[in-house]
Amino acid sequence: MKSFLTLLLLFVNSVIGISQENKSTASENVSILKQKFIIENLNDISHKIWIYLPPNYKTSTKKFPVIYMHDAQNVFDNATSFVGEWNVDETLNELYKTTGKGFIVVAVENGGNERINEYTPWKHEKYGGGKGAIYIDFLKNTLKPYIDGNYRTKKQAKHTAIIGSSLGGLISYYGGLKYPKTFGKIGALSTSFWFSNKVADFTKLYGKNNTSKLYLLVGEKEGEDVVEDTQKIKNLLLKTGFKSKNIKSKIAPDGNHNETFWKNEFLNVITWLYNLKY
Repeated sequence: MKSFLTLLLLFVNSVIGISQENKSTASENVSILKQKFIIENLNDISHKIWIYLPPNYKTSTKKFPVIYMHDAQNVFDNATSFVGEWNVDETLNELYKTTGKGFIVVAVENGGNERINEYTPWKHEKYGGGKGAIYIDFLKNTLKPYIDGNYRTKKQAKHTAIIGSSLGGLISYYGGLKYPKTFGKIGALSTSFWFSNKVADFTKLYGKNNTSKLYLLVGEKEGEDVVEDTQKIKNLLLKTGFKSKNIKSKIAPDGNHNETFWKNEFLNVITWLYNLKY
């Protein structure tokens, strides 16, 4: 159906293909919470939560903005990744060195074969799914309060981002638009807008008067249809009254549907969302 569909279907089974023999590449300031979370009415999987703390977390009393991400297996560690990690920890450690700007990153592991259910708000006739609202409500009502209660966070929406790619981009778009008072910044990378035509009605409903900041990223090598879908969503948002200054869209000529592309663009995404200057 789409040029990247084969890769997407392989990605669904990423947890199964993880190699346990590779040496961890996660930084010292990345850990996995001891607290486990089973998301009621979603599935019976105990979802591991990875957390990145800025280099100065233990030596300061500061509060920090928080970035919520999905597919935690691919965010920090090459040993647990499907086809490579995003290097989010290394990127943010380097950003701290150059700017003194620190972030907390909270990443939720996907449920392997359950990934489609978790990251899609609507059902697809062929691929199923459709439990994304339960997952997003878990982030909003359970995980975020837990993180805010146990770590020094800046709790307001303007300091809170939700970022993901592919189906993770779709669920980030959905969660950010639906709950702008929780997630004030959205990174929707290579988003699977094709998954359901219901995204159009959702956009019309939740895009109006929405004050979130949205970064839309797509690569030309992902296919004309993917680029076109992203452009249509941007135009639809603008028609609803979503402020143009709050949308940044980028079409990368060499961008492909993979971790390398998203890793290379991650700093650009957060730089714009958080208006970083350095």
